[in-house]
Amino acid sequence: MQVRQIVEIAPDAAGLVLIPIMGAALCAGFPSPADDFLEGSLELPRWLAPNPPATFAWNISGDSMRAAGIFDRDLAVVDRSLKAGNGSVVVAAIDGEMSIKRLRIEGSVARLAFDNPDLPAFAVQEAAEGEIWGVVRFTIRWHVARAGLMR
Repeated sequence: MQVRQIVEIAPDAAGLVLIPIMGAALCAGFPSPADDFLEGSLELPRWLAPNPPATFAWNISGDSMRAAGIFDRDLAVVDRSLKAGNGSVVVAAIDGEMSIKRLRIEGSVARLAFDNPDLPAFAVQEAAEGEIWGVVRFTIRWHVARAGLMR
């Protein structure tokens, strides 16, 4: 049996980047009004955010993406430099409101789908205005109560 050694990545200052956290929650459901301001920043290793100027973090509100493993109060790290493809989890501006959805491309029709079988997908063309804003690179989920961390 082969034993693998776990190598820890050293957290040196040169390898850390600051990613802005958007102030309004990203809707994991139907879009809701959002504020256009920054809430703060998140310090990440560069290997998690290889393109810092194009990377943002958003708080998630709602659970319509639960089949994708994205839940209410998670933090999604979004990269605007990545090209979205069929099956990508994306942040989309739908009629001017930011929302998280799964991109489904069927032939020449692009649809934005919830990862919840109870909610229907809709064609991007059905929205008065729709734009893929970025691709979700990963999410962060708290596994302990957040209130317990505030001391």
